[in-house]
Amino acid sequence: MPEYHVYIMSNRSRTLYIGVPNDLARRVYQHKEGKGSGFTARYNLDLLIYCETCQDIRDAIAREKQLKGWTRAKKIALIETLNPEWADLSTHF
Repeated sequence: MPEYHVYIMSNRSRTLYIGVPNDLARRVYQHKEGKGSGFTARYNLDLLIYCETCQDIRDAIAREKQLKGWTRAKKIALIETLNPEWADLSTHF
């Protein structure tokens, strides 16, 4: 069964970008190479700081929309519950 991901990229200034890729490893690589999106390239968002898995693409898209609607403080609280150091999680794959 395929898995889908909702992820958050950041940089040292803690700018946030939320997305849903069809291939997380490839998408993170694109961001790191400055080819992921104009926004991530402009702000050099090269740290995968949060990721969650969904079993259905519709759930992943709904979760992405939910997170994008949250305040910055709420997003930071979510990130820091699982990744208090804001470590780059892409080193795990």
